[in-house]
Amino acid sequence: MIICKSERELGYMREAGRVVAGALAEVAKMIRPGVTTAEINRVAEEYILSKGAKPAFKGLYGFPAAVCASVNEQVVHGIPGLKKLENGDIISIDVGAEINGFFGDAAQTFPVGEITPELQKLIDVTKEALDRGIKMARNGNRLSDISHAVQSFVEQNGYSVVRDYVGHGIGSKMHEEPQVPNFGRPGRGPRLKKGMTLAIEPMVNMGTYEVLTLPDNWTVVTRDGKPSVHFEHTIAITDGDPIILTML
Repeated sequence: MIICKSERELGYMREAGRVVAGALAEVAKMIRPGVTTAEINRVAEEYILSKGAKPAFKGLYGFPAAVCASVNEQVVHGIPGLKKLENGDIISIDVGAEINGFFGDAAQTFPVGEITPELQKLIDVTKEALDRGIKMARNGNRLSDISHAVQSFVEQNGYSVVRDYVGHGIGSKMHEEPQVPNFGRPGRGPRLKKGMTLAIEPMVNMGTYEVLTLPDNWTVVTRDGKPSVHFEHTIAITDGDPIILTML
């Protein structure tokens, strides 16, 4: 069942979304060569707690950290640790927060030092694909109109969208119905209605869309070892333009 949120509930989600956006802003300040993913996790968690919120990922399905930190060919669910960032890397940070019983969820991929033009293009295309997906999240559209907008733009640029992991509904739970794929034909799936809240999150690979999970049972990597980029926002559907809830 897809749950439409009241104005009060959307207000709570906006609070959670601001915490998520603030945590990502704090992380952005520290992305540089030599920083460890554990340090990034610590800063994000401290920020979330300082705002009276809870890190939503910590303990979720057994995940051990406050953020997912995925470097280069790692797609999603990277576990923060002792790995030091190096010049030329890219790192995707996925953050979730809970406050007043409601959730926000967003992700961003950051360059580390100087990156290649090819990596910068992959970042730019993924961010634009997210923007195009969000623009289709309008009252009366179909769910797959979002999916098609993402996929078509990504593939026009020669990249692929991950099939095995998708976006999702979000609200009083981190993961609610419906699933929000980043691929598919338009005009299919549930009709979007005012009050629906979705986490739209393109995961875009430079090579094949195929992925595999490492022996830690969490970290997802591209099967061909090529880089992957991840962007995500939590949005609300309104009578007009969608509202991005995970912004300051």
